[in-house]
Amino acid sequence: MEITDRIKQLKKSKDAVIMAHYYVPGEVQAVADYIGDSYYLSKVAETLRERVIVFCGVSFMGESAKFLSPDKKVLMPDLCADCPMAHMADKETIQKMRDTYDDLAVVCYINSTAELKQYADVCVTSANAVKIVKALPQKYIFFIPDRNLARYVAGQVPEKTFVYNEGFCPVHEEIRLEEVLEEKERHPEALILAHPECRKEVLERSDFVGSTSEILRYASKSGSREFIVCTEEGVSYRLLRDNPEKTFYFPKTAPVCADMKLNTLEKLLHVLEYEDNEVHVPEALQRGAVKPLKKMLELAK
Repeated sequence: MEITDRIKQLKKSKDAVIMAHYYVPGEVQAVADYIGDSYYLSKVAETLRERVIVFCGVSFMGESAKFLSPDKKVLMPDLCADCPMAHMADKETIQKMRDTYDDLAVVCYINSTAELKQYADVCVTSANAVKIVKALPQKYIFFIPDRNLARYVAGQVPEKTFVYNEGFCPVHEEIRLEEVLEEKERHPEALILAHPECRKEVLERSDFVGSTSEILRYASKSGSREFIVCTEEGVSYRLLRDNPEKTFYFPKTAPVCADMKLNTLEKLLHVLEYEDNEVHVPEALQRGAVKPLKKMLELAK
């Protein structure tokens, strides 16, 4: 029996649902019930009826699914799949900022650990950060952990004063403007599409800046036939599936998240068979971390 057929069979018999981020390998996305960015998958997790959620992504995503669906068994194909940026802030700095600024909101990118989320006022994703920050009553915004996304949001919300943390996504940080411009020289008609986790100089030269889902939507609706994509190369699966008549280029140093690629069909099959690699979060931590996530879903409606 083909591995994909066995996965589908087990999914049905175990009353399981498979969720996958756009950055995991294409063959994993192909067997998933829901594919999306962090915001979409967070919204879906809260509504699922199945007994088991298999989350193909990185650790903070599995944690978020568990917070929003505490009665479900949440499994991950590889518990070692992590996000380096998710750890790039700390409790001490957050408290220092609260002591320094009276009218401060701690805004936590969903790409963060449960430990960090519990000290935040609200979570955001790259798809809803601008909308949520605009809706906050506070004047000062301490945005953790990503400095690049923070600076992009600050440019869209000039009425707020941002305090920056020094975290970053290693994959997007390594997308260099010179390589993007080299692709532009080779393909002068191609539009440059960039994720706001990229460096400022890349965003300034891009034709469109948006979350992963927004990039996919823009590429599908655009009349252009060629695009230079400045985000993790896993999006190529969906871009090509939805737009077979269009061409997509990536910088010479392809943006690849090694942690996302730890999600494989073989590991997915294994967790469905044995129901191991379960996500466990202490109850006290879950109570604290779910609050900013719930606040995000409320403000983003």
